[in-house]
This record gives sequence, structure tokens and C-alpha cells, in this order.
Amino acid sequence: MNEKCAELLKKVINKKYHNISLDNLHYDNDEFYYEFKSLEQISEKELEQIEKEILKINNKLYFKLLRVSGVYYQGNEKNEMINRIVGKSFNSEEELKKYNAFLEEAKERDHRKIGHDLDLFCFSDYVGPGLPLFTPRGTIIIDELKKEIEKICRKYGFEKVSCPSLANISLFETSGHAQKFNDELFRVESPKGHKFVLKPVQCPHHAQIYASKIRSYKDLPIRYMESDKQYRAELSGAVGNSLSRVYAITVEDGHSFCRVDQVKQEVINMCNLIKDFYKRMGLWDNHWVSLSVRDYNHQEKYIGSKEDWDICEQMLQEVSDELGLNAKKCENEAALYGPKLDFMFKDALGREIQIPTVQLDFATPKRFNLFYIDEDGKKQNPVMVHRAVLGSYERFLVLLLEQFKGVLPVWLSPVQVNIVPINMKYHDEYAKKIKDLLLDQEIRVSYDNSNERFNKKIMQSNLMKNPYTIIIGDNEIKNNLISYKKYGSDQTISMTTEEFVEFIKKEIKNR
Repeated sequence: MNEKCAELLKKVINKKYHNISLDNLHYDNDEFYYEFKSLEQISEKELEQIEKEILKINNKLYFKLLRVSGVYYQGNEKNEMINRIVGKSFNSEEELKKYNAFLEEAKERDHRKIGHDLDLFCFSDYVGPGLPLFTPRGTIIIDELKKEIEKICRKYGFEKVSCPSLANISLFETSGHAQKFNDELFRVESPKGHKFVLKPVQCPHHAQIYASKIRSYKDLPIRYMESDKQYRAELSGAVGNSLSRVYAITVEDGHSFCRVDQVKQEVINMCNLIKDFYKRMGLWDNHWVSLSVRDYNHQEKYIGSKEDWDICEQMLQEVSDELGLNAKKCENEAALYGPKLDFMFKDALGREIQIPTVQLDFATPKRFNLFYIDEDGKKQNPVMVHRAVLGSYERFLVLLLEQFKGVLPVWLSPVQVNIVPINMKYHDEYAKKIKDLLLDQEIRVSYDNSNERFNKKIMQSNLMKNPYTIIIGDNEIKNNLISYKKYGSDQTISMTTEEFVEFIKKEIKNR
């Protein structure tokens, strides 16, 4: 079916537009697309008309044109940009209707729409695509996530460090990243002759903190954590006004330096750390685990010896068995320096996303000549265990917003309580008093003192998905009460101010 639709798409495009060139037709069991160069600009708005033209030729087809985008000709970034129209075919009208319903649901869950509606982030042509700007409301979410992940990681012995965004290229030449990811490096120069690289990863920096002093076998494991910007030179056509793929990535990262006899328990601890965090976020149930191993036919693609790789892969398999992870072995999915356990989640729309990971690395410590003094006074290389729990804050925010349609838990919401007076003239003073009281208790509160009608203020509070909306009227002032509605409920509940403060603080604490 995709083949028929693809052929007709090509036919309609060549009839509708002029001077078509550099074209390519592709179809498989999932989707079809037609790539081509045209003198005319083609937008999403034209897809519906193109669909109608195809149905005029064959009205027994069930299909949907999904998007039009710019791609490099033959996938080579050195070539010019051409159009790609992507579609999907179905076996029946019922299947098509179900898919259209799915697309409508996807629109409602689109993090770009939610982010705009809730005023969480924006983009600027002056700053550039792929460089998101987080608003005060969005920054609150990022900061709260940082606090949460750092609190959990500290329970597992991690200590926070801070490293600069610039580094000498030799750092990444030694680590192997410069050779492996040369095209993804941002190189920075100054008129004074400085030559640096914006850090694409944090592990080489953490290795230098470890190397700053002599370590004893008794000091290990040593665990560092950091949430900071990393920079990747993605293809310009792959980034846009989305958090899914950006140039500047805020990465939650951690590294443990340990002895070989400590590695297995360290990995187990990190897997438990991941479980703890995702259970608290309500995201743990729908996932599977990949044991990502090397391409056995091409060991040269990786750093480190075959013997070390064998040991690492065996350790991860044992951890999977002991924790009941049932990890599926996936060849050619390993990191540059070692195998890993990748936790794969499904989002609300059934799409697969990989965020948490635990990675073993025998190679990097040897490359940087990291060592500790063992019980016999001899130098030994530690093992480096990389872990990401939350991953990048940008991609994690995508997952959160789309999973929960922007309805965040109280502890994470930019505004936890919104105050709406029934009449500004009579209720303003008491509303201000409640606002100050809540602020003193470190509760994030907003106060709608606009001149809009009361009902419109309530509607706006719901549109902003505020967890609790306090309503202030004569009864509340007379009896020193707070009346509130919880988001998604029409019920109004009243209690004393002291009871409400205790109640809301408990809601925040319980997550």
C-alpha cells in the first residue's frame, strides 16, 4: 500500500509543481516519502490539497500525509537542501480514523505547544535555533529537578562538582572523543589566539578532578555528579524550535571511580538509584533494559582492550541477572569506551525513548593514567563507571510535559498556589496577606490582581494548570479561611489558613 501511495504522491507533485529535480522515492512497511527539489516553497498547509489530488486518482486508498521538511540531498550535509514529504498508508478506513485520533492526541501532548501555553521556554532568531531560553517558570522546573536528582544521588554517595564549559582540545584527544566525534565539536577561538573546545561531555573533566591528588585504595569509590551545559554540533537541519534536539544540552551526569572488586556493587547501586528516581516520578512501570555491547566484528571502533571489554560485558550481564532486569543484548550499541545498561521507556504516545544509562569504562582511566595506590603500595588503574539518571533536562522535560500533558505534580509546578479574589475592591488586602503568608512558608504562589472578571481568572488559572487555586471572598475574610479548588476538580474545599499551609506543605513533601 505504501508503494502505491508513494508513486501517486510523486505523480501529483510532478504535475502540481514545476521544474522538479534531485528527486528520490522511498517506501517500506512503515512509511513512504518523496524527496525533491522545487522552485516553489511547499508548506504543511498544502498537504491536505495534495491528499485530495491523490484521492482523485485513486479514492480507494487510505493514507495520511504527515509532514513536509527540509533534508540534505542524498543525506549529505554538503549537498543542498530539498523537500521531503512523508506519508503513511493504512489497510482500512477504520485504521486511518484511529491514526488521525492518535495525531490529535499527539498535538495536545506536543511539548512545544505545552511549553508555549505554560510559558516555560522560548527560542530567538538572534540567539539561534537549537539554543532554548528557559523563562522564569521553566527555570523553576529545571531547578526543582536538579534539587531532586541531587538529593537522591547524595544518598548513594555522590558529591557535586563544577567544571568549565571550555577545555583544551588535547583533553578530548586523550579521551578519544575528538577522533570519534570530531564533526560534533564546537571549536572556539579568540582574537588573542585562544583555542578551545566547548565540552561535548563531562567525563574527561571529572577524570582531571580525580587526577588532582594521590588516591588510596581506601578512598574508593569516589563519586562525582554535575548538571551543566554540554555542546554538540548537530546538523543544522536536525534542530529547530524543539527541546528534543538542541546544540546546548543541560546534562545530569555522574562518574564513579572504583576498584575492580567494587564495580559490580557500584553498578547495582546505580541501577537502584535509577529505579528510585523514576518511581518517584511515576515513570518506572513502562520500560525495558538494553545490554548495549560492542560490534564484535569491529573492535577497532572502540577504545580499550578486548580483554577489558569481555570483563565489562560479563559484569553487566551478572548485574542484569541478579536484579532481574532481563536485559536484552543489543550489539553495536555500546559507548566508545565500554558496554552499558540502557533503560528504554515508552512515552504516552508509545514512542521509545532512552534516558537513564550505566556504563563501564576500563579505557579512560588508562588513557589519562589515573591510578590509586593499592594495599601493597603499587599503582593500579581504577574503573570508571558513568551514569546518567535524568539524562538531559531538555529531553526529560519533553518526556514529562508530553506524558502528563503539562499537568505537573505540586512539588514541580512553577506555581503551586494561585490566588483569585472574587472582588478586587473588597478582597485585595486579605488576598495579599495570604500571598505573603504562603511566600514565608516557601510555597510558590501567584496572585491574579488583574481587572479581568472572576470567572475568566478561574479559567486562566486552569489553563495554566496551577495545582491549587485559592478563592477569596467575604466568607473567607470573615472566618479567616482559605477556600480552594484542586486542578481538575469542581469541588471547593474550605479550611483555616494554618490547616491549608500544613496541607499544601505535606502535598509538596510527599511528592
